[in-house]
Amino acid sequence: MSNFLFGFDVIMGYLMGSICSAIIVSRLFSLPDPRTEGSKNPGATNVLRLSGKKYAIYVLLGDVLKGLIPVLIARLFHSSPSAVGFTCFSAVLGHIYPVFFGFKGGKGVATTLGALFGLNLILGLLVTLTWLVVANFSRYSSLASITAVTLAPFFALLNIQNLDMFPPLIFISAIILYKHKNNIARLMNGEEPKIEFKKSTIAMDEAVNEAIIIDEHKKPEVMDEPPKF
Repeated sequence: MSNFLFGFDVIMGYLMGSICSAIIVSRLFSLPDPRTEGSKNPGATNVLRLSGKKYAIYVLLGDVLKGLIPVLIARLFHSSPSAVGFTCFSAVLGHIYPVFFGFKGGKGVATTLGALFGLNLILGLLVTLTWLVVANFSRYSSLASITAVTLAPFFALLNIQNLDMFPPLIFISAIILYKHKNNIARLMNGEEPKIEFKKSTIAMDEAVNEAIIIDEHKKPEVMDEPPKF
């Protein structure tokens, strides 16, 4: 029975992970195909570039849920810690290599986050906080993702304290590092694009700088003669 449950959890995780939110949202709203446009990565970031914030949020929620739901189901069935851990891994694997979409998927970060929240709330919060801190100081989304996911297995050891969950989380970190190999190369070469501020913020900064320049070049008023008393 335990072997059957293990197999069921893993297959369920993979099939749910294979539901590509980016492609489904793009087809539903007649948007550009993220597999052939932009970075050609069917994920929320590429949809954001191609179609805007609203549709990217839809994709992000879908990617998180397809990692969260199978893990919660596995826990509901009282599966072993190892089975729950490999359900996380299979959901991420499904996102990266989806059986329904020619095994060409995204990079798996959002699905990993959803799976980790399903595994343990504090673990999910720690990984999210790590991403936010690294992204805030470095302005590199890819570096934040790599750092957060790489530290996830060690956060799990400290928080969950179950060695059975460590191997599948290591596998998740390894495959996400592999999917980010081009980002890593660009980071090393100083070519990776940074997180951009909103245009309004940039425009405000430019206006302030222009005002400062004008003020610096403004000549002070000079009185022709001293005041008489």
